[in-house]
Amino acid sequence: MEVTIIGTGNMARGIATRILAGGNGVKLLGTKAGKGEALADGLGGNVQAGVVGDELVGDVVVLAVPYEATEAVVERYGDALSGKVVVDITNPVNWETFDGLVTPSDSSAAEEIEKSAPEGARVVKAWNTTFAGTLVEGEVDGRPLDVLIAGDDEEARAAVARLVEAGGSKAVEVGPLRRARELERLGFLGMTVQQPLGLNFASAWKLAS
Repeated sequence: MEVTIIGTGNMARGIATRILAGGNGVKLLGTKAGKGEALADGLGGNVQAGVVGDELVGDVVVLAVPYEATEAVVERYGDALSGKVVVDITNPVNWETFDGLVTPSDSSAAEEIEKSAPEGARVVKAWNTTFAGTLVEGEVDGRPLDVLIAGDDEEARAAVARLVEAGGSKAVEVGPLRRARELERLGFLGMTVQQPLGLNFASAWKLAS
C-alpha cells in the first residue's frame, strides 16, 4: 500500500517509521522545500518526498500537521481527497491555556475535518493517543502499541487497521467517527500526565484483559 503523509514533524517520522516497517510505501510532503527530503533521507526504504501541493499517492492520506493547519490542507487539496482515506491524528488542544480542547463539546477535530472535506473523503481517527518516540521504537516496555481507530466507513477503518498491524502495532477499532471525541480527550489526558508522573512522553495507553 502507498500512503501520503502530510507533515514532516516528529509524529510524521513516527508514523512513517511504522508504515515502512510494515513493507508499505510512504510519500512525505513538507510545508517547505527540503523538509520532506530531509526526513526521507533519515528513514530510508520505500519513501518519496515533496512539498504540500504535490500530487497525493495511494489511497490513504495522513494529516500529520497541527489541528489548526488541517483546514488549509484540506482546502488546498479539495476534490483530490475524494475517495481517499483521510487519517486525522490531531489533538485539538488549547495551547494558550493547556486546559482543554478548542473543538465544540459535541464534536471533535476529526468530525470538523470531515465537515470541510469533499464528498467521498473517508475520515478516520488514529494515532492521536500514541506519542512520536514510542512510534519510532514500535513498543513500550517490550509490548506493541495499541492504536485506537474510529471512523464511520468500515472499509476505511479496516485499511488503517491493516497499516497499523503490518507495522507491528495492535489495531483497536473503537467505533464510529464520533468516538474521536473520547479519543481526543484521552490523547489530551495522556499529555497532561507526562510531567507530573515523569513519563517523558515514553508511555502508552494499553488495553488489557
